[in-house]
Amino acid sequence: MNDDNWYGPDAATFGDRVAAARETSGMTQEQLAKRLGVKLRSLQQWEDDVAEPRANRLSMMAGMLNVSMVWLLTGEGDGVDSPEAEPMSADARQMLVDIRDIQTHMKQQLDRLGRLEKTLRKTLKDSL
Repeated sequence: MNDDNWYGPDAATFGDRVAAARETSGMTQEQLAKRLGVKLRSLQQWEDDVAEPRANRLSMMAGMLNVSMVWLLTGEGDGVDSPEAEPMSADARQMLVDIRDIQTHMKQQLDRLGRLEKTLRKTLKDSL
């Protein structure tokens, strides 16, 4: 595992980065939600990668968490430091690599599925 890219797009999700920045700042989910003026459930959905904030909330959140918006979105730029690495067996390290590989492939397939669905909808609409 590459510690330099702990929060990069292949290693972490938007929600992972939000949670890491929130925890680094010492805030609970409830505290951050209140400061952002959103429901707790909204923040939980962002951290669970079920939903994403609008641009204005993203900007506010980045400022409150002292990270850049680009880092929240991509893992690149000014963000939080990687956590201290604990010793890990070769088997555990390989499992993490495999998990990340599966996540990458799943994202690619979801993107492909979205494109196919869009094409199908257009084709169906055009045939009417």
